[in-house]
Amino acid sequence: MKGYRVVFPVANSVEIEEFDVREPSEGEVLIESVATLISTGTELTALTGDFPKPSAWSMYVKYPFIPGYSCVGRIIMCGANVKGFKTGDLVAATSPHATHATIRADQIMSVPEGINVEEACFHTIAAGVMNSIRLAKVSLGESVAVVGLGLLGQMAVMFARMAGAYPVIAIDLAEYRLKLSKLSGATHTLRADDWSYVRESVRNITRGRMVDKVFEVTGNPSVIPEAITLTKPLGCFVVLSSPRGKTAIDFHDEVNRPSRMIIGTHFSSQPEQETPYNPWTRKRNTELFFDLLSAGYIKVSHLITHRYFWRDAGEAYKMLLRDRSNAMGVILQFKTAGTEGAD
Repeated sequence: MKGYRVVFPVANSVEIEEFDVREPSEGEVLIESVATLISTGTELTALTGDFPKPSAWSMYVKYPFIPGYSCVGRIIMCGANVKGFKTGDLVAATSPHATHATIRADQIMSVPEGINVEEACFHTIAAGVMNSIRLAKVSLGESVAVVGLGLLGQMAVMFARMAGAYPVIAIDLAEYRLKLSKLSGATHTLRADDWSYVRESVRNITRGRMVDKVFEVTGNPSVIPEAITLTKPLGCFVVLSSPRGKTAIDFHDEVNRPSRMIIGTHFSSQPEQETPYNPWTRKRNTELFFDLLSAGYIKVSHLITHRYFWRDAGEAYKMLLRDRSNAMGVILQFKTAGTEGAD
């Protein structure tokens, strides 16, 4: 069987390439994609090649690069000894923007009936942000600031508020993103075009205490020295983004003297297996995300701003490169509603 997938053959180039679809081996399933979500931060960094070399980024991004890691699709074939899944099941997978993917059955999750497929596509990002909120130990009544309101930032606002944080201060340059953050649960919004103003506003909002937990979600190394100043003494500065390069910071003035803590919360720190000490694997977080969607306890529909048919993926990336300040969740559709299984 032949399949098709999005590929970045070299930096700043997007193509659709044909590939051979591998039949599932023992313990694997073959899925046919229904929809995928573009992770705008990671994928645009990979597309542009705008990262230092050598670095962890340059180890991860090798051209030709196959993007995408948040897919919802239907199982069309099961390998031997697959348990808990059958042909026709709708599942969530960390597979790329491709018509088909062969993946281990223990790496997929069932998507409950009644959940909108496009909203379910947020599963990888939702699980990763949940992991960040847990690692930061956000608790009832703590103040939180989220600096950078892309997809991860919007979900950081959402889950921080759900964890009991108050106030939740959303900070960005783009008015559209600030507006969306109110729908995500932000109690206050601040434009980040004047950091003196931002610091003074945060001081007023927090009654002079400054912020318990600050989440940096811009990926811009130059923002970090400003964002950390919003953190209170003995507070926690959380790097949820994957910054693209080195940051210069005065560790005495900004870390040692105020005794601030800095933690990284990359998606990969979700444990592979549940234990009594940390049961929150990616699959467990995904399960919770779907439960919250099913119950109507959270909503992500306001974060879907663009839809493209998968063959037009190049246009989607062009739009994002022009100006992503007015884009949020960009969905690639492989099957339109009611026509799953059709070309």
